[in-house]
Amino acid sequence: MTDTAPTPPLRALALVCSLKPSPAPSSSELLARQVLDQLAQHGVTGDVVRVVDHDVKPGVEIDMGEGDAWPAIREQLMAADILIVSTPTWVGHMSSVAQRVLERLDGELSETDDSGRPLVAGKVAVTAVVGNEDGAHKITADLFQGLNDIGFTIPSQGGTYWNDVAMGSRDYQDLDETPEAVASTTATLAENAAHLARALTATPYPGS
Repeated sequence: MTDTAPTPPLRALALVCSLKPSPAPSSSELLARQVLDQLAQHGVTGDVVRVVDHDVKPGVEIDMGEGDAWPAIREQLMAADILIVSTPTWVGHMSSVAQRVLERLDGELSETDDSGRPLVAGKVAVTAVVGNEDGAHKITADLFQGLNDIGFTIPSQGGTYWNDVAMGSRDYQDLDETPEAVASTTATLAENAAHLARALTATPYPGS
């Protein structure tokens, strides 16, 4: 069921943490775009940034100096209500690009408003994980913990994922159709994320 009450428009930003630069096909981007498609059913518009296409410097500050592409990505993030972090699974873990995103987001811990709230407080974060082996639950848990510590709010059932069978060789983008379990989980994620984002917009967290 879609949200019908008149509310301000919401925006989402998908940070795709594939190791493959554009224009190479990416399963992580495919799943992120499917999340955005479902969010659109609830009046949420969105953009995709494939992080590896940009020179995001290592570090834990919001700006690591000359040539750092993170401040421009952060500007898009700060204009969004919902963050999607989409990552492949490599050697059982999130990609190094996803880890770098978390490290750069750590800089938000020192960025607060006049009430002492993190500037990202009130923003919703969800995750999307793909891989040809198990590991999605641990990656989702690691992302949830990090994003929540930084100040994002995680909705009920806020993670979607797809894994092939053990030692399989298929990519998510190679499937003839989206598995029903994945489609259903992604739809639930989107509905809950949009609902939570609207609730936080209407009633922000109290300041200190």
